[in-house]
Amino acid sequence: MKIKKKTLMWVFIGVLFLAVLYMTFKPANTVSANTGEIDTTGWTANEKMNYEMHGLIPARAQGNAPSTSAGSGMVGGC
Repeated sequence: MKIKKKTLMWVFIGVLFLAVLYMTFKPANTVSANTGEIDTTGWTANEKMNYEMHGLIPARAQGNAPSTSAGSGMVGGC
């Protein structure tokens, strides 16, 4: 009876190890494409810099931007 419990435990540990290996090294194409980030294609370099550095979203992109808690158009809401 003890041998069966030990064998079952080691099988379970092996399955967990393989699951961790798979999750660590899974192919890049299986990563979800929906990251929640704003699409910055078509923005000028200055608009991209303002978004990356200050969190400012251009006024023309406000309609497609996710809502913020502060409502100021800033990513962090500050």
